[in-house]
Amino acid sequence: MTLPSPTGAPAPRRWRNAESPVLRAFARSRTVQLAAFVLLLVALASLFAPWIARQDPFDPAVLDLIDAFTPPGQQGASGAFYPLGADDQGRDVFSAILYGLRMSLLVGVSAVGLSLAIGVPLGLAAGYAGGWFDTLVMRVADVQLTFPVLLVALLIFGIARGLLPEGYRDDMAVYVIVAAIGLSEWVQYARTVRGAVMLEKHKDYVAAAQIIGRSRTGILVRHILPNLLAPVLVIATISFALAIVAESTLSYLGVGLPPTQPSLGTLIRIGQGFLFSGEWWILLFPALVLLALALAVNLAGDWLRDALNPRLQ
Repeated sequence: MTLPSPTGAPAPRRWRNAESPVLRAFARSRTVQLAAFVLLLVALASLFAPWIARQDPFDPAVLDLIDAFTPPGQQGASGAFYPLGADDQGRDVFSAILYGLRMSLLVGVSAVGLSLAIGVPLGLAAGYAGGWFDTLVMRVADVQLTFPVLLVALLIFGIARGLLPEGYRDDMAVYVIVAAIGLSEWVQYARTVRGAVMLEKHKDYVAAAQIIGRSRTGILVRHILPNLLAPVLVIATISFALAIVAESTLSYLGVGLPPTQPSLGTLIRIGQGFLFSGEWWILLFPALVLLALALAVNLAGDWLRDALNPRLQ
C-alpha cells in the first residue's frame, strides 16, 4: 500500500516503507517539502557565501562607486554584472543578501541556543521541585510575558550597550543582540517544560527510577527530558523564526547590528531610504528573502507540531 500525496500520486518509493510517522507525514506534505527545500537552499547559500558571491560587499577596496544604482540584470559602468542590482555604494545586492543571511542565521541559532540553555533547565527544576522555586520562576516568567518580546529585547540591548565602553560596542554587537533576543524568549521553554514535567513526574517510570536510587538530576536528564524533546523542538523551530524577525526589526530600527556586520534587517534599513526614489530593488530583494525564510521556518514549525502530536496520528 502506498502513501497518497496531495496530488493523488503515490509517495516516493524511499518513503513507502518508512516506519516513522514523522517521515510518512513528510512524504505526504508538499508544503513542508517546499519549506525544507527553501531552508536547505538558504543554509547552503549562507554557508558558501564567500564562494558564491562575486565580491565581499562590505570590503571598501572592492566597491565600484561608478556602478551605484545599477538596475537588476544589467552591467554596471565597470562592466560587472549585477543580477539583483547594486546599491548606492556600488555593492552587489545579491552578494550583500548572501552575507546578510549568514549573520541573520547566526543570530537566530545562537539566540535559540541561549533560550534553550536558560528555559529548559529552569522549567525542569521548577516542575520537579515545586514549592517556592517553582513559584519564583513562574512569577518572573509572568512578569516578563506582560511585555512584548521586542520591547524586552530593546531594553536588554540598551542596558548592555550602555555598560560597554564605546570602543567595544560594534565589536560586541552580535553578542549583545544574541543576549537580548535569547533572554527575551526563554519564558516559552520554561513554561512548556515545567508543565510537562509536572505531568511526567507522577508516572510509573519516574517512581521506578526513584525506587532504584536515581538522583533528581539523573531522573530529570535521563528519564524525563527525553520525553519532552518533541514540544521543545517545536518551540525551538518557531522561536528561530521569531529570533530572525526580531533581529531584523532591531537592525531596521537602527539599534541592531552595525553596517560592518550586516544582516537582512540592516539591508532593509539601507534600502528603505531609496524605495520612493526609483531604486526599489535595494529594499525589495532583501525583504523578499527575509519573508521567504520566516515563512519557511513557520511552515516547518507548524508541520512539526502536528506531526509530533500523537492525537493527530
